[in-house]
Amino acid sequence: MKSKKLIRFDWAIKNILRNKTNFEVLEGFLSELLRTDVKIESLLESESNQKNALDKLNRVDLLAGLASGEKVIIEVQCVRQWDFLSRMLYGVSKVVIEHLKTGEPYGKVPKVISVNIVYFDLGHGQDYIYHGTTEFRGIHQNDVLLLGKVEKERYPNHIDDIAGVYPEYYVLKVGEFDLKIKDTLDEWMYALKQSEIKSEFKAKGIQEAGRQLDILQLPEEERRHYENYLENMRDFQSFFETYYGDGLSQGLTEGLQRGVQKGREEGRQEGRAEGKREMILNLHHSGMPLDQIARLAKMEIKEVEAFF
Repeated sequence: MKSKKLIRFDWAIKNILRNKTNFEVLEGFLSELLRTDVKIESLLESESNQKNALDKLNRVDLLAGLASGEKVIIEVQCVRQWDFLSRMLYGVSKVVIEHLKTGEPYGKVPKVISVNIVYFDLGHGQDYIYHGTTEFRGIHQNDVLLLGKVEKERYPNHIDDIAGVYPEYYVLKVGEFDLKIKDTLDEWMYALKQSEIKSEFKAKGIQEAGRQLDILQLPEEERRHYENYLENMRDFQSFFETYYGDGLSQGLTEGLQRGVQKGREEGRQEGRAEGKREMILNLHHSGMPLDQIARLAKMEIKEVEAFF
């Protein structure tokens, strides 16, 4: 069982996978995710994916136009951003506005698929891949609104229902993937998390990714750039964790202090329980993932969830 160590995907998507000769890698990844054969026609420019002085190394945008007519945003977020869900909405909105020409009918609004690869615990949920679409459901009849005959005739072939008119979102929570491979999409999740591809992987495009993203194949100058990127990322992560750690320490202190005060008033046992409760709530509000809170509190995740 051989495996190959790869360049980090966030760096690759910014520096290597934009090359047309490497489209096969992105096409394979998107084909597995969207459960259909994807052909990338071109990479497009958008205000949201141009490099500028505000690039902080923690977010990467790539905008692709598919042969079927959809526009796909691929965004990689390496560190915690509390309003990232709003960032997803903003990115889709920008693409819609930028790619509807003046004077064109609204029916020309492009279908946008937003693929978000996040390396932090976004939101609260037990899965590691989430998919979101738009649905209109009757308040009284509970029926789903469908496209009418004329609308079906006028919209492009790839839009066959109302959900197809509106943006579609995917969230891949890489950190929550448990490395247990159940299907070919999980092979891609494994590669995203471990920067490694096993020789037996069969997902579309993944062995090509192993060839294109092999660290050993990088030219010397490009490898130096990649090593500098990793160093900068480590510095950035260290700064973030220090800041995050300060918040954690404050939460622990406040929780314990309140617990001690409560214990003096109503007894040591109740004080400890109240202290643990305050600690858990403070950690949750600071954004710490539930599994980490459970380990600190020496409790099951279900017991921790009961506090919220």
